[in-house]
Amino acid sequence: MFGKRSAAFAALATTGVLLLTACGGGDDSAQDSKASQTSKAPQASQKTSEAERSSAASGAMDLSFRSGTAKQGGAAPKTGDWAGSGTPKARKWVQLSAGRAGALNPVVVNGAGFTLYRFDKDTAMPSKSNCEGACATTWPPVLIAPGGKIFVDGVEPSAIGVIKRADGTHQVTINGWPVYRFSKDTKPGDTNGQGVGGTWFGVTPDGQKAGQPENDPGGSQDGSDPSDGGTAKATSVVLFDDAGFADNGAQGLAGPGCQNVARDDVASSLSADGSLKIWSGPDCTGRSKVVTGDVADLAAIGFDNDVSSVRFG
Repeated sequence: MFGKRSAAFAALATTGVLLLTACGGGDDSAQDSKASQTSKAPQASQKTSEAERSSAASGAMDLSFRSGTAKQGGAAPKTGDWAGSGTPKARKWVQLSAGRAGALNPVVVNGAGFTLYRFDKDTAMPSKSNCEGACATTWPPVLIAPGGKIFVDGVEPSAIGVIKRADGTHQVTINGWPVYRFSKDTKPGDTNGQGVGGTWFGVTPDGQKAGQPENDPGGSQDGSDPSDGGTAKATSVVLFDDAGFADNGAQGLAGPGCQNVARDDVASSLSADGSLKIWSGPDCTGRSKVVTGDVADLAAIGFDNDVSSVRFG
């Protein structure tokens, strides 16, 4: 139903970059396998042994890759990424597409167009998720079932892997980083998870943080401007509806330049990854204030429920 097996899958098995582990459960899972977990090989000297282990594990998971989108591959309605979010479940298929969501370009989205994220507290070498329990409810991991299919659309197959989570399910990785949805993204194109807690960011097709500026040869490597005392310029901010970063409603923005707030005049605290300017009016008009890092109570600086736009850089 999904077309012919892509030749990319065979290539992955030989390069040792696909991280495949023993099978796990899920709504669309197949029979469990007894294969052992493998990990990504960052060193060239490990490639041969990693390729052998990845080949064995891929046979155990029996995953396959398809070029293009799930729609192009004839995926059945209400399956895979189209089956909705809710409780994290292993899917028969997932789609990884390079696309655009809000100000993030490029960023990886799933088959339904929802933004996918990475978590700074995870590790890529070795690949490991540190988001469990309540965290995995807020940030549902992208899970794949044994025998599943991964559609790749603008993402290099060699960047894709799979790791075994603590609960036995299998999570997709990009360049070693486990990937997630955000439960408060309610429609395709939402990026409400961008910059949350200073640790969650959209994931790019090569596994990097979306919305982050490339290193400027004329500036510092951390994005700071030597002329302002070395304060790093923010590239993203999360605006919380309540003071103290309470998780009762939040929205994220990412640069560059002036960005209007989708729900203006509701923020009472904010978390940023550097300095930025907040404005009381749209399009960076009205009163303004430069803030740096986290502000637990915007009332303390006279901006409670009065942020309509922000300027990055």
